[in-house]
Amino acid sequence: MHTSIKTISPVNGSVYVERNFATKEDIQLALKIARQAQSVWRNVALAERQAICRKAVELLNEEKQQVAEEISWQMGRPIKFAAGEVAGFTERADYMINAAPESLKTQKLEDKEGFIRYIEREPVGVVLVIAPWNYPYLTAVNAFLPALLAGNSVILKHSPQTPLCVERLVRIFSEAGIPEGVFQYLHMDHEGSESVIRSALTNYVAFTGSVPGGAAVERAAAGRFIGVGLELGGKDPSYVRADADIDNAVATLVDGAFFNSGQSCCSIERVYVDQSVYQEFVDKAVKLTNEYVLGSPVNETTTLGPMVSAKAAAFVREQIAEAVVQGAMAHIDESRFPESEVGTAYLAPQILTNVNHDMRVMTEETFGPLMAIMPVSSDEQAVTLMNDSEFGLTASVFSSDIDTAIRLGNKIETGTFFVNRCDYLDPALAWTGVKNSGRGCTLSSLGFDSLTQLKSFHVKVV
Repeated sequence: MHTSIKTISPVNGSVYVERNFATKEDIQLALKIARQAQSVWRNVALAERQAICRKAVELLNEEKQQVAEEISWQMGRPIKFAAGEVAGFTERADYMINAAPESLKTQKLEDKEGFIRYIEREPVGVVLVIAPWNYPYLTAVNAFLPALLAGNSVILKHSPQTPLCVERLVRIFSEAGIPEGVFQYLHMDHEGSESVIRSALTNYVAFTGSVPGGAAVERAAAGRFIGVGLELGGKDPSYVRADADIDNAVATLVDGAFFNSGQSCCSIERVYVDQSVYQEFVDKAVKLTNEYVLGSPVNETTTLGPMVSAKAAAFVREQIAEAVVQGAMAHIDESRFPESEVGTAYLAPQILTNVNHDMRVMTEETFGPLMAIMPVSSDEQAVTLMNDSEFGLTASVFSSDIDTAIRLGNKIETGTFFVNRCDYLDPALAWTGVKNSGRGCTLSSLGFDSLTQLKSFHVKVV
């Protein structure tokens, strides 16, 4: 049994960070402290909670260069893009901080003679947030910040790939003035995480990760009657109609497929293109993809970094090779990307055509720098293919006819529907998924709902 984390950097395969896993005693102490701290924190005025969160956001922005370097070394995102995570964190945090008063306010009912009636939102208690490595700050803030604003205490568990991120977050909130014990982190293995979920001191679990991981969380929480939020995988599709701005569609979808080396739950993995503009789209997408620069993420000229691990890259290579054997056509010559090497985390981007839904590449989440493109003959065929998936996180339609695009969106099984854009989370909109993409909601004013407990007051005036 492993007793420590060893973060292997995809940059060069070296051990970048090593930390010990929390012991059973560490976990129980953290839970006890969290419960005690929450009983005080819940009574702190919302305005003070907001001020502490704002200060923490300011402190993170002051350290954005260090944040960028750590992200690059821990998970491989190019340094020229890595600091953008702080900007996204700030956008989401600012929205939730400002939305908190309205989202958490008491709901007063109409007058009824002889009675006072209202509904309050109380914090649920101790919240466990389990965050992944691919967007270590952005995915975490979706859950932990509204939890803190609502008066909960939080234990944050990050992926072993990004331990420095969780340590930095807890430190800056401490420096911003959050009371001791309200916001803690634990480095845990699966067994440790399950013990926290099963603990009677834990009142809610927010998990972002794989479908098998989400199933494990549900099993651990079974019979506890606590809330569980699951943001899981995706096989996100896009449809390019004949009336679309092709240049915009190509630029947007190629970026949506290859940013972060395709390692995003809402990256574009399937593209359906009207047959009348199909060849134009493919040609332009191939041309743009060939302009990427694959290399070390700590180099300023790199625009496509390594995948998180050699194992992850091998999985994508396997999907591509299998699809080619089944008849798919690969359009990107890997020799144009000399850094791409079998057995390493460095993988060239790839575009596949002549694909179909009998191939894993069109049905199984890839989570890598791969775009598969199919021609379609009608809106109806496109919608049918888009819905032919176990996932439903995001979907997009590119068209100059907004009304028609929205009508199509009403038929697509998805949590978020885009028109003429993709791969973006607007903090004012609910982030949610259908089917195997999970359940529950983060962001928007509705993101506070699962982190609070309704309490009705029914007072008879005697």
